[in-house]
Amino acid sequence: MNFENIIIQKNGYIAQLTIHRPEALNALNGKTIAELSEALSQLENDTECRVIILTGSGEKSFVAGADIKEFADYGFDEAKALAEKGQNTLFNKIENLKKPVIAAVNGFALGGGLELAMACHIRYASDNAKLGLPEVTLGLIPGYGGTQRLPQLVGKGLANEMIFSAKMISADKAKEIGLVNEVFPPSELLIKAEELAHSIAKNSPMAIEKAIEAVNLSATERGFEKEIQSFGELFEMDDKKEGVTAFLEKRKPNF
Repeated sequence: MNFENIIIQKNGYIAQLTIHRPEALNALNGKTIAELSEALSQLENDTECRVIILTGSGEKSFVAGADIKEFADYGFDEAKALAEKGQNTLFNKIENLKKPVIAAVNGFALGGGLELAMACHIRYASDNAKLGLPEVTLGLIPGYGGTQRLPQLVGKGLANEMIFSAKMISADKAKEIGLVNEVFPPSELLIKAEELAHSIAKNSPMAIEKAIEAVNLSATERGFEKEIQSFGELFEMDDKKEGVTAFLEKRKPNF
């Protein structure tokens, strides 16, 4: 598939996926969602790729939101289908991807942009980032998982405040409430994201895949069951044998 709105760059085990719609502050439209979904499928099946960094082109915007022009005239059936397709095609797909996805949030992450970042496993932000869910100013609510993931990350009270008020918060505030992991100057954002990606990539891919599955179930009754099951399964796999052998031999593992 030839991509029009995204750019893929690979460096060893690390892949950088950049949303590139500078004329629209990288706003998400149907084509961009489809391209991101296809690119993620390709990278998930790429045996060399172990970690994905997701960012937006330029320093002004990660993703400024959804492309409102596309759905301004929708009715109930069309709007419901839009939310369902977007969640299944992209947002849930990111959260359940077998490989870690790090969001490098550079600038505006609003509406669907913040929902995209929240679907990622880890979030780093530049100190000029602004994050928010402004949907209620349009007479809407977040439709790509925002009402579900934000409370999980920051708690129900803070999530309600952000959603009901539609106010934007700074990167520092986002770190304070646990919405992002770290904040860096714009010039350092991708460097730091790559450093984290490399530190993840040196570890067991199979163990990380199992960890993603277990962590994603942490808010459910199945979380502990999944952890126990995965813990046992890993003892039958080559990565565990190499990791334990390397530890006993006082060397670095070769996963």
